[in-house]
Amino acid sequence: MGKWQIPPEGGHMERPTGVYFQTMTMKQIRERLKQCDLIIIPVGSTENHGPNAPTGEDTFLVTRMAEQVALKTGCTVAEPIWYGYHPYHHIGMPGTVPVKDEAFIDYLVSVIAGFWNTGFRKQILLNGHGQEFVIPIAIHKFAKIFQVPAIIINLNWYHAIQDKFKTKEEGGPYETPFIHADEVETSWSLALFPEFMHQEWAVDTEPKGFLPEGHIDKAGNLLHRPIAWYGHVGGGPIEVVAYPEGVVGKATLASAEKAKEGVEALLDYLEKLVRDIMERFPAGKLPPAEMLSQRPKEELEALTKEPLTEGWRNLYTAGNLWG
Repeated sequence: MGKWQIPPEGGHMERPTGVYFQTMTMKQIRERLKQCDLIIIPVGSTENHGPNAPTGEDTFLVTRMAEQVALKTGCTVAEPIWYGYHPYHHIGMPGTVPVKDEAFIDYLVSVIAGFWNTGFRKQILLNGHGQEFVIPIAIHKFAKIFQVPAIIINLNWYHAIQDKFKTKEEGGPYETPFIHADEVETSWSLALFPEFMHQEWAVDTEPKGFLPEGHIDKAGNLLHRPIAWYGHVGGGPIEVVAYPEGVVGKATLASAEKAKEGVEALLDYLEKLVRDIMERFPAGKLPPAEMLSQRPKEELEALTKEPLTEGWRNLYTAGNLWG
């Protein structure tokens, strides 16, 4: 067996393995914070991924990644964000549960704030869905409201290892570029949660666009085209009309083996990110507050104390989350 277990032996969301915040008591959480105050927040979606894949695919992708890295590094994982933001062309698709744009952003801000107030002041929002252009808005909104020191990072798994999505023409393992519920995404799902997959029911569709190839990018903007995949309306059809199957591409071409090198590279990177943050800023340490905020020194000292110790002020006294 290599460094990483692919596929994993099931998930940890309901197991007493000390991986998830919500399966620990506050005594256990306080002990964890003394060792590692970094939490990974998987941000997924509930979305139609075709007849062969679970609607929680985007979420399981990032929970399975986060779990393996938490077991290696000792960081904590939050139970995932199951419902996400969706672009216009997703709207109306049965099996897809879009959250109102402003509600999604405010929900993420609330989650970030709650974990910061608990003591997890280093957070990685590990995104598994096509909402990478929205999550940074939530991070910056949190920072604008509270203006406290923190390390809050949005990592999109497909951006961390962009050279692992090449087609065979480019020297990679895939026949087709990454789009949605297709060869690439299904391969990663088969590698990370094969027990939820029914590849015998996989179907293919032909991707459609209204402009010539070369202008608008595909998932993750991995082709580095001039126009981001989310930077248009009208350049391609809406899914509920053009792809009622829930698949945009060739899901039948998928295999776990095609994704294995990419999964290992992603886990290596995520482990490195966690370790680099914790080595630079061990538990209880943060980047210099005076370089990140113009709040008075005494106020920052009170806000960044260990929760419930003498002189501590809770985060919600410093900013109006409900304003």
